[in-house]
Amino acid sequence: MSQERDDLPTTEVEWRERLSEEEYRILREAGTEPPFSGEYVDHEADGRYTCAGCGTTLFEADTKFESGCGWPSFYDVDDDRVETRPDTSHGMRRTEVLCANCGGHLGHVFEDGPDPTGLRYCINSVALEFEEDG
Repeated sequence: MSQERDDLPTTEVEWRERLSEEEYRILREAGTEPPFSGEYVDHEADGRYTCAGCGTTLFEADTKFESGCGWPSFYDVDDDRVETRPDTSHGMRRTEVLCANCGGHLGHVFEDGPDPTGLRYCINSVALEFEEDG
């Protein structure tokens, strides 16, 4: 269950207390986990992936696909659950994906995904938690 914005930490000190060191680095400092290292890269189960920062449902398991990029990849998301913004860090032009509820950095979206959207949401496992169906 996602937390309402009023219940979320309001300072970086509070976020540091709530998140693990690695979760903080990814979600709050826009870090990236090493490729093929994440818990959910090869994960297959029925359910949904939620934001590790606030619990908001982000991706349904049936939209996950094997992209070979080293991070969990999804081809669709509820547009009300994520926000995007330009990212020019590291000398690249990309589109950053953030949780719309808590503002946590999730990863990036690219226009090289499968049908029906043509999108590949490349997401850090550390930024996710999984809720299995049933």
